[in-house]
Amino acid sequence: MLEKAPRTSTEDIRRQLAERIISSELPPGTVLDETQLASEFCVSRTPVREALKQLAASGLVDQRPHTRTVVAKPDEKKLAGMFELMGHLEALCAGLSASRMSPQERDALDTLHGEMALIVSAGDRQAYITANERFHAAIYRGSQNPYLEEITLSTRQRLQPFRRAQFSTLGRLAKSHAEHGMILEAILRGNQTEAERMMHTHITLVEDAYRRIGHAADDQATRV
Repeated sequence: MLEKAPRTSTEDIRRQLAERIISSELPPGTVLDETQLASEFCVSRTPVREALKQLAASGLVDQRPHTRTVVAKPDEKKLAGMFELMGHLEALCAGLSASRMSPQERDALDTLHGEMALIVSAGDRQAYITANERFHAAIYRGSQNPYLEEITLSTRQRLQPFRRAQFSTLGRLAKSHAEHGMILEAILRGNQTEAERMMHTHITLVEDAYRRIGHAADDQATRV
């Protein structure tokens, strides 16, 4: 007797859609149609509707009564505010990591940075994106402040589609890795002030890289 395939739960749908949004498979502005998603996941519209509500609560989608649900696309002012907060949160994590990371954590971060140099040399954008997330997550964890780690990860997730876009710019992998090197050096030396400064600068450059992409796209659209 054939076993029935397990039903896709609301949480499964939410998680899969969140991953697609964060990876930019579903870019900002994409319409999320309940009927199409229900067909894709082989479920009724009820769990899809609930999953979309949860994504709206986390800020990944915009959902208004009697209108379409779309992948969130913050206006310029809101996006600038999100990057500003991200800069302060990550700087705080880096500074605390400089004073609190264990020797084992410092060694692991140093090793990861070395591995990322090989990824940069290979020009493997996707592998670098994955390693980049590990690098930053290790610094959040190294702050030894679980609540700070939680809210920093949450804010990063909300900005992820915009942060990842930076790596499509020429030479950004190498520049990002060099910026990581300065953050790492400050952490390894236990220099809290310098770690904070280097991380804040890094996030500012991430935002600048993303905005250059947006301006280039606008220019192209105008020429067309």
